[in-house]
Amino acid sequence: MIWLVITALCIVFVYIINRAYRNTKDIAINKIQVNPNADQGPVLNILQLSDMHLENISISPDQLYEKLKNESIDLIALTGDFLDRKRTIPKLIPYLKVLNKLNAKHGIYAVLGNHDYVLRGKNLQKLKETLEQHSCNVMQNENKVIHVKGHPVNIIGVDDFSTGRSDLAASYAGLEHGSNLVLTHDPNLVLDMKNYYFDYLLAGHFHGGQICYPKAYHLVKMGKLVRMNMIKGLHVQDGKTFYISEGLGQTGVNIRIGSRPEITLHQLSVGSAKNESLAAI
Repeated sequence: MIWLVITALCIVFVYIINRAYRNTKDIAINKIQVNPNADQGPVLNILQLSDMHLENISISPDQLYEKLKNESIDLIALTGDFLDRKRTIPKLIPYLKVLNKLNAKHGIYAVLGNHDYVLRGKNLQKLKETLEQHSCNVMQNENKVIHVKGHPVNIIGVDDFSTGRSDLAASYAGLEHGSNLVLTHDPNLVLDMKNYYFDYLLAGHFHGGQICYPKAYHLVKMGKLVRMNMIKGLHVQDGKTFYISEGLGQTGVNIRIGSRPEITLHQLSVGSAKNESLAAI
């Protein structure tokens, strides 16, 4: 009798693991409209990819291209955690080539995450060089301005918060008047940004829990936002809007329970009177 119970439990366990692995291939393409009622301002179409974790990713470069080739993309935002092993760096190159094929008119912008900083010295430099050699603007506490139909948009790249590398003062230094788009990895940063204005912030880091049973209790040590039940999707903090991607890859084990890998297409309306603010420092 006990062997029947053990066999049944093993069958259930194998079924759950197989289903959890299949979930890593069930990629959601989420389309988000931000400030849809802005005063006739232009729209910036942003593709966000986060937490690719190339050691455990279930979409090939060709599959990624097929999903995105017909989308209108103005800017690509890569919000960290590409990989954490030096031997994986060459695997990044085909994905970057695909992103370049999408011809985003305002380019590709990237920030680094805590897993990327597992690399040290020349290996971290190699990751940055690989990104830069494939037309990615790697941003570490700095900003750049683009113009969307004449309207300035500040792209603000804030370095990883969870590893203590964020420098908001440096990131916001010398901004032009216009809309502020912040790219960072750990969304807990928003809790320190009460005095720093942004129109929209993009982050990742939590993987939507990755394994939720039924809640992502294992994220409890990953900052205050988790305890506020903000682990994925669209949120508002201090009157400012931010988005947490569930990420495209997995970390630890290549399974997902109660979450899905995500590709996100954001339509950000810029140019309204509200958006003509600089950081309040």
